[in-house]
Amino acid sequence: MDNKATCNGTAGAVYGLGLIGAAIFYIGHAVSFWNGVLGFLKALVWPVFLVYQALKFLSQ
Repeated sequence: MDNKATCNGTAGAVYGLGLIGAAIFYIGHAVSFWNGVLGFLKALVWPVFLVYQALKFLSQ
């Protein structure tokens, strides 16, 4: 059996760079420690916000 698998790390790289950028943005705008923690949690799920806003825009 010839089992060929190819892996493409592009999506992981885009998510990783987005995570870093979102964390810098949210933490940079935080006015307290807990807002910074919340900003980091938001940075973990930034694609959710992106897709939500895109669908909201497209539904108009």
